[in-house]
Amino acid sequence: MAVKYKIKKGDTVKIIAGDDKGKIAKVLEMLPKNAQVVVEGCKIAKKAIKPSDKNPNGGFLNKEMPIDISNVAKVEA
Repeated sequence: MAVKYKIKKGDTVKIIAGDDKGKIAKVLEMLPKNAQVVVEGCKIAKKAIKPSDKNPNGGFLNKEMPIDISNVAKVEA
C-alpha cells in the first residue's frame, strides 16, 4: 500500500534539516517511491557535462538533488 504525503508539487516548503536549513522554497518534483522531494534552489550539486553537439564546450551544470521528505515542512500561505 502506498503512503499518502501532505506535500505535493508546487507547494511552498521550509527546509528543517541539512545544509539549506531555514530556506523557504517551492517543490519542483515529488518522488513518492523514495519518499523524497526536489526543492527549488536547495541541495545544489555541480554536474560535469561532456562536450557534445548541443553543448560544444561542455562545462558544469548546477542541478537540484532530492531531499528526504522528513527534512521539509509545508508552509501555509
